[in-house]
Amino acid sequence: MNLRTFLLLGVLAAGAVGLQAVHELNGGMPASTTANLLYVRSPDAMKRLALSYDSLLADVYWVRAIQHYGTTRLSIDPTTQFDLLYPLLDLTTSLDPHFTVAYYFGSLFLAEPPPGGPGRPDHAIALLEKGLEALPDRWELAQSIGFVHYWWLQDYDEAAAWFTRASEFPNAPIWMAPLAAVTLAEGGSRESSRLLWREIAQGVDDEWFRNEAARRLRQLDAMDHLDGLTGAVAAFEQQTGRTPSDWEELWRAGYLPGVPVDPTGIPYRLESGVVGLGDGSPLSPLPTGPAQIR
Repeated sequence: MNLRTFLLLGVLAAGAVGLQAVHELNGGMPASTTANLLYVRSPDAMKRLALSYDSLLADVYWVRAIQHYGTTRLSIDPTTQFDLLYPLLDLTTSLDPHFTVAYYFGSLFLAEPPPGGPGRPDHAIALLEKGLEALPDRWELAQSIGFVHYWWLQDYDEAAAWFTRASEFPNAPIWMAPLAAVTLAEGGSRESSRLLWREIAQGVDDEWFRNEAARRLRQLDAMDHLDGLTGAVAAFEQQTGRTPSDWEELWRAGYLPGVPVDPTGIPYRLESGVVGLGDGSPLSPLPTGPAQIR
């Protein structure tokens, strides 16, 4: 066994240990630095060690990235960080530059704000640009960069520029050019956000992306509901001079047809006159910033 083969086996063993450490964290194993140790941080070094096993190692690091994201997202420890997510995704896509799923899903993971993600749209864009360099014929990557600018950065000019670039690909769908125009005209409105998510829901084959688009559309519906409920609370307060104690009081006063629920069936919360999503709603957290504009 030569030295390079020995080192490769060591790397694979380290990856297995890392996966097991992450798995055992959910079983009550005391926290340690092992679970957050990235054994090889340099993509160039890993490619030299990988020999002809690049795709295999890319799969290993992709699984580690998913597990790191999932366990961190579900952790109840407020100090838990997504510190390994971008390095793991960078290694995955360096080992296999054609790993399209890692670019698409990884960018969503990176851009998602806390507590659901690290809130690093800059890393998401960097990962997608890396993908576009490796796969220059994929208009979806250009569209995804535009979407990060639109949804998470609220930079509508930059988003429109990327949508325009995506529309110029020979295999781009016909709706990409109008999407750029709508973004420039109505960027930040809920209706333009709905247009984006509807196109994603109808235009992609991946089930996870379709489900995510459906969830985002339900979030936008919930934001409309909350506006209406806030108006009902304000009308009750103006008429009675006090804050309603619960939804039933508003219902009995004729302001609502019943106890309001969000698009997933979870009752909305009403506390001290402030409305919001109920505990356990899968739509939480709602988008913030200009994307809330009606």
